[in-house]
Amino acid sequence: MLLSDPATLAACAVAVILVGMAKGGFSGLGALGTPVAALALPPSTAAAILLPILIVQDVVSVWSFRHAWDKWIVGWMLPGAMVGIGIGWAIAASIDEKALMGVLGGITLMFGLYRLWIERGNRVAAASASPGWVGALFGMATGFTSQVAHAGGPPFQMWVTPRKLPHLMYAGTNAILFAAINWLKVPSYIMLGAFTHEVVVAAALLVPLAVITTLISVRVVRALKPDRFYTIIYLLMVMLGGKLMVDAFT
Repeated sequence: MLLSDPATLAACAVAVILVGMAKGGFSGLGALGTPVAALALPPSTAAAILLPILIVQDVVSVWSFRHAWDKWIVGWMLPGAMVGIGIGWAIAASIDEKALMGVLGGITLMFGLYRLWIERGNRVAAASASPGWVGALFGMATGFTSQVAHAGGPPFQMWVTPRKLPHLMYAGTNAILFAAINWLKVPSYIMLGAFTHEVVVAAALLVPLAVITTLISVRVVRALKPDRFYTIIYLLMVMLGGKLMVDAFT
């Protein structure tokens, strides 16, 4: 049994907590889920365990934020994400996942620092109004990194966070988009034979923790002030980017 080893159980539990926080509204933290679980398991096995858990968490987050999401953003990003998922699936065997996560980490770190700088001292930066086709490109990056390592959060943040949505709408848009993306990834995982009996059992055992973590995070996000919410998101991006870069170079 995959979770019989205490170290493996601990790594998977931490990974589930991180993705639960992401599903609860702290977008981007989910990118750490696969790397943390991969400390004790092969990366492909870690990703396969997390996908069913992500789908269960999606049910909780979509229900929680179902009345607040931006259809225009999802409408532009989802087609791009579908293309990105297809590219990730097609070239999965030739991807250097560690190098990819390092590049993603560097971009995320710099973007987080940039946003913290321009909004320092409670300064109000103008909301971005970039056109929809730009969102489609970021959607492609979101789908690609999500397919490779469930790490679609940072590209999503880079396009959506500067648009300054109400914080609950931001969380809802994140929930709806990634719920669709995670279901779109299922066929490729089935065709790759990733859902073995051991993987399914391990995922099922971790589901209660996943649901509890997501529900707690939803309550925390709802209680936060909007300006504080975005500051937390930028700080999480900086920490996430730094962690991904450290993992890539060690």
